[in-house]
Amino acid sequence: MNNHTPVSLYPEIQPYRHGMLPLDELHTMYWEESGNPSGIPVVFLHGGPGAGSTPNHRRFFDPASYRIIVYDQRGAGRSTPLGEIRNNTTLHLINDLESLRRFLNIDRWFVFGGSWGSTLALAYGEAHPERCLGFALRGIFLCRKPEIDWFLYGLRHFFPEAWHEFTAPLSATERNDILSAYHRRLMNPDPAIHLPAARHWSSYEGSCSTLLPDPATVGYFSGDTVALGLARLEAHYFNHDIFLPENSLLDNVHKLHNIPAVIVQGRYDAVCPIVSADDLHHAWPQAEYIVIDDAGHSVWEPGIRTALINTMNRFKTLAA
Repeated sequence: MNNHTPVSLYPEIQPYRHGMLPLDELHTMYWEESGNPSGIPVVFLHGGPGAGSTPNHRRFFDPASYRIIVYDQRGAGRSTPLGEIRNNTTLHLINDLESLRRFLNIDRWFVFGGSWGSTLALAYGEAHPERCLGFALRGIFLCRKPEIDWFLYGLRHFFPEAWHEFTAPLSATERNDILSAYHRRLMNPDPAIHLPAARHWSSYEGSCSTLLPDPATVGYFSGDTVALGLARLEAHYFNHDIFLPENSLLDNVHKLHNIPAVIVQGRYDAVCPIVSADDLHHAWPQAEYIVIDDAGHSVWEPGIRTALINTMNRFKTLAA
């Protein structure tokens, strides 16, 4: 299903505009625009929740054709305060996207997201389908209880070394409820307690994200800003079942059936196993489904990167 000649990311570019958008009395959101100011709008939704965006995320899109919007979701990356769980739910994140769209005076845009970014893309699209030109989704995460349990326990079957490091700080009793044990540590106000826990959590995810070991990916996940935002917000959202009814994303995907979409999934994605993408594919048969047979979870896997760039190159002809 993946007859894609490898392609490179577009060259590095700098934003032509960026800023901080106040969201409420607590949160302020970082945003930026790059590419063509008169181009087709596309918004990049980063993973996590809480992982934040990077300059390389601009490079999936032809800068001559696209008006590229990259931002950090509340509590993540350059948004402030980092790792803040108050006023932070899926509904807040959906409303933040609408605030950003209105602030930038955009009528409709393409929505591009992977992992948690695919979750948020679906939730946003189901709430505001009239604002979406199309979807490019990768590493599907529907945030159902079995998926969260898989992340906490099931990954041990493929990455036992990483799982043992992840659970090493926990007592034998605490390992029966990993989420609660980590949630207590991550929400502790003392950095001597929450920072080591955040590094353990985030390094675990990074270690399991690629088909082959990739020290650069693990190093990125281990950095304090990424680790704190990612670990705190993932534990917060997982602890609250992402603030949505069980299976709501699949139950409401019919609202997106008439919108162009491509689903890209690594067959050996251990973080977000392919069964979720398969479930989405069957609930949304109108979407093109591309399985990359030699890839794990990371967006930087060559086959996944190539499929996403090719998808966005095709999408620009739809919006012409």
